[in-house]
Amino acid sequence: MISPPPGPAARPAGRRLTRRQRRRAVRGIQYAVLAAAVAAVGLLADWGRLAEQFAQGELVGQLFPEILTVALRNTVLYTLSGFALGLVLGLVVALMRLSSVAPYRWAAIVYIEFFRGLPALLIFIFVGVAVPLAFPGTEIPGGTYGKVALGLGLVAAAYMAETFRAGIQAVPRGQLEAARSLGFSYPRAMVSVIIPQAFRIVVPPLTNELVLLFKDSSLVLFLGVTLNERELTKFGRDLAGQTANSTPILVAGVCYLLVTVPLGLVVRRLEARAARPGDR
Repeated sequence: MISPPPGPAARPAGRRLTRRQRRRAVRGIQYAVLAAAVAAVGLLADWGRLAEQFAQGELVGQLFPEILTVALRNTVLYTLSGFALGLVLGLVVALMRLSSVAPYRWAAIVYIEFFRGLPALLIFIFVGVAVPLAFPGTEIPGGTYGKVALGLGLVAAAYMAETFRAGIQAVPRGQLEAARSLGFSYPRAMVSVIIPQAFRIVVPPLTNELVLLFKDSSLVLFLGVTLNERELTKFGRDLAGQTANSTPILVAGVCYLLVTVPLGLVVRRLEARAARPGDR
């Protein structure tokens, strides 16, 4: 008598999920928790009071065009001036940090640790109060614009110096050796060969630093400014105090996003391009 061929093995009752199924289950739980949190916020928030305090259409109309022609313009000027000073000073500090002369290295390390370790607010107070006390009778050129540029530049230079140092060290050592073998002096090789390549490497983090400076420019309010020197945060706070409504602050925040969001997209595009092997 011939026995029937064995059938497929019965599946165990407690079959464990595969790795892919577990990942899907965890992802589904995360989505559910997120959806529940969003729904809870939407249901529990008092949207009527929020709209009354932050979305008064008649107040929005009163902010223009001054918020663009004065507040946003000043914010951009403060940011660009501080970035320019930080760019130049940061490159100098980075070269000092890489110098073979020990005192230069020590001075660069002290500068970087000092200005990276202190809050930017304290640097602004130092520039606005300590400098005039230390040097009586002297004025920082440019008035408030010069003070903001100096404060932002000193802080930005400490971060940019480390960015530049990483970029210079990322350039292959053979580039410098090849330039020296062609008769270039060390300074000329750095200026003509190494630094241009380093700039290409550090463009994404430098752009990110520009975004941070744009937000840090709000610290200008601690220096004391005139009506024509106000930036977005100061402008929004003043109008909010005058109208007893927070709509101006919300509009100022939207103006910040109109600049920072496109800059953030630029940073991501630059980082993606730098990550592609063919673009190196």
